[in-house]
Amino acid sequence: MNSKECQNLAWLDDPAVFRVGKLPPHSDHAWFADAREASGGRSSLAFSLNGTWQFCYSENPHARPADFYREDFDAGQFGALSVPGHIELAGYGHVHYLNKMYPWESRQFRRPAHVLSEKPHGCGSFADTPYNPVGSYRRTFDLPPAMAGLRVRLRFDGAEQAFFVWLNGHFIGYSEDSYTPAEFDLTPFLRSRENLLCVEIYKWSTAAFAEDQDYFRFFGIFRDVTLLALPAAHIEDLDLRPELHPDLTSGSLSVRLKSSGSLSGCAVKVTLYDETRQPIAEKTCALASETLVVFPELHGLKPWSHFSPSLYKLSAEIIGGDGNTLEYAVSSLGFRRIEISGKTVLLNGKRLRICGVNRHEWNGRTGRCLTFEDQLQDIAIFKRNHINAVRTSHYPNQSEWYRLCDQNGIYVMAETNLESHGSWQKLGETEPSWNIPGNSPIWETVVLDRAQNQYELLKNHPSILFWSLGNEAYAGTALAAMNRYYKEKNDGRLTHYEGVTRNRKYENEISDLESRMYASPAAAAKYLSEDPAKPFILCEYLHSMGNSTGGLKEYMELFDLSDAFVGGFIWDYIDKALIVPDNLTGQDCIRYGGDFDDRPSDYAYSADGLVFADRTEKPAMQEVRYFYERYET
Repeated sequence: MNSKECQNLAWLDDPAVFRVGKLPPHSDHAWFADAREASGGRSSLAFSLNGTWQFCYSENPHARPADFYREDFDAGQFGALSVPGHIELAGYGHVHYLNKMYPWESRQFRRPAHVLSEKPHGCGSFADTPYNPVGSYRRTFDLPPAMAGLRVRLRFDGAEQAFFVWLNGHFIGYSEDSYTPAEFDLTPFLRSRENLLCVEIYKWSTAAFAEDQDYFRFFGIFRDVTLLALPAAHIEDLDLRPELHPDLTSGSLSVRLKSSGSLSGCAVKVTLYDETRQPIAEKTCALASETLVVFPELHGLKPWSHFSPSLYKLSAEIIGGDGNTLEYAVSSLGFRRIEISGKTVLLNGKRLRICGVNRHEWNGRTGRCLTFEDQLQDIAIFKRNHINAVRTSHYPNQSEWYRLCDQNGIYVMAETNLESHGSWQKLGETEPSWNIPGNSPIWETVVLDRAQNQYELLKNHPSILFWSLGNEAYAGTALAAMNRYYKEKNDGRLTHYEGVTRNRKYENEISDLESRMYASPAAAAKYLSEDPAKPFILCEYLHSMGNSTGGLKEYMELFDLSDAFVGGFIWDYIDKALIVPDNLTGQDCIRYGGDFDDRPSDYAYSADGLVFADRTEKPAMQEVRYFYERYET
């Protein structure tokens, strides 16, 4: 099959197709050529493809340069675009903010396929439409000498929303799910010099029905792009299961490794290091495609928590038959216990109190393209204001954010990339006639894939206490299947989903917590006083928009009313607003939804943060700081 035949635009309209040629998800551990590289934190087995790419913008699929991936294609008319970056913020198309409506509403009739029985194939095509922008990216690269002769993969940490990939004219694969990595094997088509990498990315596909989050609707390659080399023997996945015993000083650790390559004659040395980087346990055994290493008795452990984020390090060194190191993989871990006792959530045997915020990834100038410095600043603001928890609303964040939360003791509610608000709530009313994922077996495969992508990537982070199924997607058999998926992992974490409160039929199958949005303190107190079925959490509350965020005292007093109250996450942390030059003065100004002639729009609803888009704290943060300090644990 040639490249053109492999690129099937019908995939844009088929929810059953969301990964073609895409490798299975795996842990976000790092790997190096040897221990020396690991100590320096720079791997010769990773090479960034960030930078300036050739770029062409097309308003719809028919207008795109369909043969742009060919090596004999003349790209002389292409412009340039920085990667990572949003296409709209580079001046293409238009900026558009929406809360819960789908962006094509009032312009084109669309319904998700396989939901309405009378229209089984859906209405309104993403492949055949006058408006579905396409970005065509091209760049060349030489293979780094250190990668010569090795298996090489290509990783996109984040690309929105559906994209095809070619290398040297050969079709490589297709991916959806904008917020978890997509990896592809390039090895069969690589050469040492002048490799041509091409990416064709579409603003909308059926994935748009599942990615209806409250934010500016962008597209493009907005996170890092990296070449990754795999040594002759490679650890594909590390599954770390630290267990802390009730005495809070002893425990165990099981390490499951999945490996690939030429494993015959190879051994793996697994070493656990304490906080001071002193080895406290070590085992060496033969390496197989699946290897289990267990440290059954560990003593003198320090539990991980907000005030004491004790992190341990694990290394897995592959040693070849000649005694030389082939690969050195590393990961961090923490020992902690989260459980429900009666109706009280406990962490390390003590009551857990969440003093949290919801946080979109956001930079006022670059949108969802965050730098490491942005994330460090967020951590500093959290700690200064006694914010001890974050809900990653409403998608997986960059992996480094979870590492920073591990290091700084920030509790995480890790949310799957799912919101389908516009499919069940219309004009403020609950109307789920074409809700997705609903009870559809096909959409169930979509959301289970997204759950797996998140779980496998982030499973080793001690900061994650809750797996959240997503946000505002109503409830049905598909969400129940997601809950089962997370529970079957048996990793000790709790599951969360607020939407089941809108469809109580599934409340015994979905979520370990009773989760509500914007319930008043009186409504919360009523639930807590009536022998609650589950611990109670406010996944969103206060809604910090305009001159608001008052009444925090009444919410905080719920901690004193009932041990079943877990706390909550303020909506939200940062204004989703853009800092752009004023048309008349040229000076920087902050613009919100509707300021870009975007219609339909939810206007200044994008400005509901505790900090402005430039991360300046609003006056409301004073009250948050005062009350959160009293209750953080």
